[in-house]
Amino acid sequence: MKVLIDEEKCVAAGQCVNASPDVFDQRDEDGIVVLLHENPPAELADDVRNAAAVCPALAIRIEE
Repeated sequence: MKVLIDEEKCVAAGQCVNASPDVFDQRDEDGIVVLLHENPPAELADDVRNAAAVCPALAIRIEE
């Protein structure tokens, strides 16, 4: 699994961080998503997929 984010689309809602805090964080200054692990371990795959699904801006893309 490879995770890609589009910072231009991100609206700083923080849903990704709630869904998968081991993979996503937010910048302090503006709340834009920060990707902590581009290739997260398999045990986090469901959380990452959920984060992509709940992102209101569809800023997260997953390549399997």
